Amino acid sequence: MTRAEILNELKKVFAPYTTNKELLNSINDDTDLIRDLKINSANLVDIIIDAETKYNIEIDFDAADKMINVGSCIDVISEKINQKNVEYR
Repeated sequence: MTRAEILNELKKVFAPYTTNKELLNSINDDTDLIRDLKINSANLVDIIIDAETKYNIEIDFDAADKMINVGSCIDVISEKINQKNVEYR
C-alpha cells in the first residue's frame, strides 16, 4: 500500500474519534492526533485496535508509543504491513 492509500483509510479510522472532523480532509504527516484532531488519549487505544483490525497487523507497545501524528501512524502501519508480507513469503 502507498502512503496516500494508508492516509485515505486512516481518515476513516480517525473519523469516529475526532471532534475536529473538518480537519480530516486536510490532514498531513504533521497533523498531531491529540493537539490537532482533538482525539483523547483513551481513544488512541481504540484507533490502534481499529488499525490492527483493518490492516490485519499487530502493533506492539513500542510501535504504538510512536503513533503521535499522522505521519508516524502511516510509518508504523506501513512497516507492520511490510513485515507481515515478508513473513508470508
